Formats: sequence, C-alpha cells, structure tokens
Amino acid sequence: MTDEYAAVKRGKLHLKGDKPKAKKRKHKKTEKSEVSKVDEDAVKHGSWWKVTKIEDITGSISIEFGNNSYVSALDNGLFTIGAPHGDCEGPSPEEIFTAFPAGENKFALKSGYGKYLGVTKDGIVIGRSDAVGPMEQWEPVWEDGKTAILSSLNKFMSVNEEESVVAQSSKVGDQELCCIRSNKTKEVNKSVVPTEEQGDLAEVEVNYVKKFQKFQDKKLRINESGISELKKAKVEGNLHETLLDRRSKMKADRYCK
Repeated sequence: MTDEYAAVKRGKLHLKGDKPKAKKRKHKKTEKSEVSKVDEDAVKHGSWWKVTKIEDITGSISIEFGNNSYVSALDNGLFTIGAPHGDCEGPSPEEIFTAFPAGENKFALKSGYGKYLGVTKDGIVIGRSDAVGPMEQWEPVWEDGKTAILSSLNKFMSVNEEESVVAQSSKVGDQELCCIRSNKTKEVNKSVVPTEEQGDLAEVEVNYVKKFQKFQDKKLRINESGISELKKAKVEGNLHETLLDRRSKMKADRYCK
C-alpha cells in the first residue's frame, strides 16, 4: 500500500566593577529558559506538532486519534485507524494527507491515492472524489486545548468499534477528540535568525561547514548520515552541538580536536 504513495534581546548594561559571577548566573538562567521551550509532545511524535489554528492546516497533515495512532487510507477509498507508533515515531506514508484551504475556517484533505476526503449521507468517511465540493469540506473545532473535526453534515469525525473512520455524532465525546498534526517548519522571523541558519537543515549544515571548515583541499566534507538526526536535534534544542559533532567526525572544523 505504501508503494502507491507517491530579535536578539540586548542584555543589561554592565558597569565596571560588576561581579563576573552575576553574569554567569544570568547565562545559566537563559539556557534554562531555552530548554523549557522544547516541544516534548512533538519529540514523542517524530517532530509532528499539534496544530491549533486554521492557518497551519496546509501541506502535510496527519489526524491522530488516541495515542500515536493515525487515520490511515485504504486502497478502496475507505479509512481506518492505523496501529500505534512508538515514541519519537511519526505517521506512516498512508497516514499522511495533503491539506488545502477550502473557504473560511474550512479545509480539504487529499489522500496519497490522489482523492479528496468526503463523507457519505450515512456518515462514512470516504476518499473517492477528484474535486472539492461541499461534502469534501471539513471544519476544525478547538476548545479548552481539545480538537475535533466537523463534517459538512455537522457531524464530528471519529473511529467506531470496527476501527472505521466515520462522522456520525453531533456531539463531541472522547471518541471525537483528536489531534491535527503537521511537520512543516513553523514560521519564524528571519531577521533574528543567523544567516547560516536560513534555509532547510541540509542547507544549514552546508553553511556551517563553509564557515568553519579548514579548506585544506578546497572540498566540502558533509556528513552523509542524513538529516533525521538534525531534525531531532532541532526539536530537542541542541542543533548547534549536533552540527559540531557531525563536523568533528568528518574532521571538517578548525575548532574540532
């Protein structure tokens, strides 16, 4: 089935005579603050973070019901709930959909089979349409940190006892609660991002190699182990340390011993 899926904040002015120890305590406090910003939930889901606003329902999207289990497309146009994934593991290809805006506070989803998700009059979620009509439009509902997805028939998406994906309830209970997840890079203000870190992770690594490489033979030495390690490091907040370690292994940094 898978094969078918194609501002830097300025510090306080330090006057002559200030104790260095006070500066050190401030530095540690800053580091602690940065660590607290790590999205632990995203780490546990393979860097797929919870969407909380309609503007972020674009591109690659997965819908999670329960704990690390996602709506999965079948080749007959129906949908089921996939097997639970382990920690730090994201959704499988058949559990990833492409989202598009579809009017005010609404979106459409296309499965990996190239069909749009809709709903039948009986409340069965299907993916057999080549275009987006009223039945292929969905509306996210957020309240008190919880998420539900409303169909065009004003019924909420859920998974029934047969593990089929349906939209048959007009009320939200535990079965209708879900998480809409995205793995796209969150938008940041590039004016406060160093030049070396503007671009995707592969480009970032090349930028830092160019900045620190010894250039003995004028050839770039890039770690070939892929960028999955960098994705995890970025989420956990230790990207710079990981980049340095990768350069050290390639003996491509003048600061590496």
